[in-house]
Amino acid sequence: MTDLTAADATTAPAKPATKPARPYFSSGPCAKPPGWSPEKLATESLGRSHRSKLGKTRLQYCIDLMRELLRLPDTHRIGIVPGSDTGAFEMAMWTMLGARPVTTLAWESFGEGWVTDAAKQLKLEPTVLRADYGKLPDLGAVDWSNDVLFTWNGTTSGARVPNGDWIAADREGLSFADATSAVFAYDLPWDKIDVATFSWQKVLGGEGAHGVLILGPRAVERLETYTPAWPLPKVFRLVSKGKLAEGVFKGETINTPSMLAVEDAIFALEWGKGLGGAEGLIARSDANAAALDKIVAERDWLGHLAEDPAIRSRTSVCLTVEGADADFIKKFAGLLEKEGAAYDVAGYRDAPAGLRIWCGATVDTADIEALGPWLDWAYATAKAG
Repeated sequence: MTDLTAADATTAPAKPATKPARPYFSSGPCAKPPGWSPEKLATESLGRSHRSKLGKTRLQYCIDLMRELLRLPDTHRIGIVPGSDTGAFEMAMWTMLGARPVTTLAWESFGEGWVTDAAKQLKLEPTVLRADYGKLPDLGAVDWSNDVLFTWNGTTSGARVPNGDWIAADREGLSFADATSAVFAYDLPWDKIDVATFSWQKVLGGEGAHGVLILGPRAVERLETYTPAWPLPKVFRLVSKGKLAEGVFKGETINTPSMLAVEDAIFALEWGKGLGGAEGLIARSDANAAALDKIVAERDWLGHLAEDPAIRSRTSVCLTVEGADADFIKKFAGLLEKEGAAYDVAGYRDAPAGLRIWCGATVDTADIEALGPWLDWAYATAKAG
């Protein structure tokens, strides 16, 4: 391991001898599953209509795999929709909000985005509960007579809700969980989630552009009994003649999907199934986060933006760097990228200056461990420069 005293030197230290074999630590799109290559993807559905028997079969198979790996109850429906996680969450907001008062929780940039949508676009005058990056608002202050919007795992802040205990079992409103960095990484309490959204590009390491919308029975009831006051574009319409458009949740997508992205997602899901399903994927994320925790604990100049371990993300882990500003982090990350030691590790642009290391299941723990000495090298080199 690199001598840690090098971080205080005035000259750049020697480069570590070993690099991460797969230096892909971006928080989205994330590292592909180990062993992935484009030649391994099934291609029979390419060039075929997504409405053909083959196209529908592959889309339904993808949905079935997601249900199996997530251990999703039969009461919940899964749909593949346009626009990645953002499109899926906005689809849920535009089709279901307005029936009740709304509470929005914001402790990072994507949560703030939902505040903007609810307040400025839909003009719902939501109650907003905020917290700084790395912290959570008071979850006990949530009024569950309202519809409640929140991110399960704050991708840009490294903070997550600890569990679903704070979600009322007898809630009158719906719980809307933007769970894009949480699905397949945590054991989610589906009885507490009425609406969940995610994208394949996070824990599965899939491609972007498509989102996944999960609806519980209370969300379906809302859709079939409530019509919002505003017009809905075609890509948001989930109801036909007062009933849920069931075809959307059986592989009949609203618009034309990329069958290549679908086949890529199927590859990742089959890989996850080979690990034992959700348990195997969660175990890999946990091991990666533990390896990064060890690196942080051994370095005085590194810290966690989310100081409380109970609310610390185990996927998008956000780190503080002593004395760093945005320019220093840009230089730090640039050094690592130039050496091919780590790609895309600078923190999110709206977050406090720092690093963000993806620890989801598609990353190998050995690569997290190999990253430590390179962080030392980059920190010392940036300081010396």
